[in-house]
Amino acid sequence: MLRLALTVLTLLIMTTLNSQAALITRTIEYKLGETVLEGYLAYDSANISKITLRPGILIIHEWTGINDHIRQRAEMLAKLGYVAFAADIYGKGIRPATSADAAKTAGVYKSDRPLMRTRVAAGLETLKAQKLVDPQRISAIGYCFGGTTVLELARSGADIKGFVSFHGGLSTPTPQDAKNVRGKVLVLHGADDPFVKADEVAAFQSEMRTAGVDWQLVSYGNAVHSFTNRAAGTDNSKGAAYNEKADMRSWETMKLFLAEIFR
Repeated sequence: MLRLALTVLTLLIMTTLNSQAALITRTIEYKLGETVLEGYLAYDSANISKITLRPGILIIHEWTGINDHIRQRAEMLAKLGYVAFAADIYGKGIRPATSADAAKTAGVYKSDRPLMRTRVAAGLETLKAQKLVDPQRISAIGYCFGGTTVLELARSGADIKGFVSFHGGLSTPTPQDAKNVRGKVLVLHGADDPFVKADEVAAFQSEMRTAGVDWQLVSYGNAVHSFTNRAAGTDNSKGAAYNEKADMRSWETMKLFLAEIFR
C-alpha cells in the first residue's frame, strides 16, 4: 500500500510540474507607424506538435494598461487551450500608476475613437500573425476600458467570431456603426455599476436591436464596476469592487460563448 501511495503521489507531482512547464508566456513588441507597443502572449505548449492551429483570443486591458490582472487572464485562457494575446493600446512603457493618470490616458482614446480602433486593430493583426493561431477562429475580450475598446472593434467591422465586454463602457459617438458588426456580442455587466448607468445600457440595447446584431447582455446583481479584478477591493460604495460570484459566473458565461462561436 505504501508503494502504491508513493507511486500515485509521484504521478500527481509530475502532472503538476508538467502542467506548469507547459505554459509559455512572453512579451511581444510590435509597431504601429512609429509607435512601439508591447503586448503579452500566452499559450500552452502541451501537444504542440499535434495541434497545428488553435483559436486566438485578443485581450484588451483596463485603463491602467497591461497589468497582473490582464496577464493572469491571458494565462487562464491559455490553460483552456487558446492562444491569448493581451494587446497594448497605450504604447510601450505607458502604464498609468494613479487613477488620475489612468483617466487622462484612457480619455485620449475615448475621445478619439478612430485612434482607439486603429490601436486595437494592430493588436488583432499581431495575434493573427502568431504561428499557432487559426485566423478564422478569433474572438476579442476586454475589461473596463478594454470592454469599450472591444465594442469599438466590433463596430469597426472586424471580421472575427465574437466580442466580449467585462464591466466595460457601452456608449459610442457612432451608434450607427453597429451595422458593421460581423461577430456575436456578449456584454457582462455589473447591475449596480454607477459608471455605466441604466440609460447607457438601454441605449446600447437599442443600438444592437436596430442593427440586428446577435447580442447578449448579462447583468450580475450586487456587482459594480471592475467586478473581476481583486485589486479593486470589496467595497461596493466606491463604485468599483471585486465580486467573487460575478467574476466566476461571468467567466463561465464567457467560456460557453467561446465554445459556441468556435464550434
